[in-house]
Order: sequence, then structure tokens, then C-alpha cells
Amino acid sequence: MFVTVTLTLLRGFAITCQLFLITLVLSLPLGLVIAFGSMSRFRPLRWLMRTFVWIIRGTPLMLQLVVIFYGPGLLWQSSPPRMTAAVIAFVINYAAYFSEIYRGGIEAIPRGQYEAGQVLGMTNGQIFSKIILMQVVKRIVPPMSNEIITLVKDTSLAGIIALREIIMEAQSYIKTVGLLWPLFYTGVFYLLFNGVLTLLFGWLEKKLDYFSV
Repeated sequence: MFVTVTLTLLRGFAITCQLFLITLVLSLPLGLVIAFGSMSRFRPLRWLMRTFVWIIRGTPLMLQLVVIFYGPGLLWQSSPPRMTAAVIAFVINYAAYFSEIYRGGIEAIPRGQYEAGQVLGMTNGQIFSKIILMQVVKRIVPPMSNEIITLVKDTSLAGIIALREIIMEAQSYIKTVGLLWPLFYTGVFYLLFNGVLTLLFGWLEKKLDYFSV
């Protein structure tokens, strides 16, 4: 039974990892775009982006999953595939959170560093890439690592739209054969995954130690 449960949970964990990786790959650059929009001098764009972030951060991810999965079916067409709906909801949600981390990191850089780059005749792009970027990265690694580890655990919310991630696979044993321990067993998978991420981010922070902020 233990081997059977482990194999079943591994199948669910593969879905969890897939959702995690796709969300991370898409939400990190999207968050940067939203952050630049939030800091734009063009006021309508700035307020549009900040309103978007306010709505996404102010509503539960579970509700967003339900709206994205069931909403199209209620309005004009069938619901999207479960994985597609989960990816859309997670990417939008985490891009909003990441954008605030990016914005905080960029705005924390002293204005004098931008002015110093301009005095040296550098373009805005050169100032950002050669002077600002690595300082921003160093500042945002700790809060970003927290959000990414939270993302690992939040993938369990995809079960609300019946995406068979690891928690839902474990719950199936409760419903079919009355076994509760597989649900607790999932904690081992999360702990190992988050342990690897913790080590990775710890290593990254040490690599960035030589950048002064």
C-alpha cells in the first residue's frame, strides 16, 4: 500500500511541480512589466496597473481560480482546461505580488545613483542594467524567496477546480478507502521541495553579498 500511495502522490506532485514552474516562468517577467507600468509617468497607465494590483492582491486566489475556470462557461463558452485555468489564475496573482516586490526594490535605490549615471552620459537603459539592476536583485531576493516558497504551498488551491495535484490525490484515499495518512504524507514532499528552494536562495544571497546597497 505504501508504494502504491507513494506512486500516486508522485503523479500528483508532478502536476504540482508543473504548475509551480509554469507560474514562475511566466509571472516573474509579467510582474516586472506591471511594476514598470505602476511607476510610469503616464498617469492613466500607472493608476490602471495599481488598480489591477489592488484587485488581485485584495481578493483570494481561490476565488480567482473559480472565476477563471467557471466564468467563461457562465458567459459564452465552455470552461478552459483545468491546468490552463490554474496557470492563468496563478500567473496573474503572483505577477501582481511580484510587481510590488520589484517596485519596492527599484524605488529603494537612491536617486543620486541615477543622477550619477546621467552625469557619466549613460542612457536610462545603461543606468538600469549596469548600476541599478544588481542592487535591486540583492534587495528583492529575500521577499521574492518567501513568495516563491508560498507559491509551492498555494498550488494545493488548484484542487478547488479539481486539478489533481498532490493534495487532491491524497484526499482521494480518504474518500475511497478511508485512509488519512496519505494526506499527512504529502507534507514530506512539500518539505523536501521547499528545503531545496531554501538552500538555493541561501546560496544566491551569499553570491550577492559583494554587491553593496
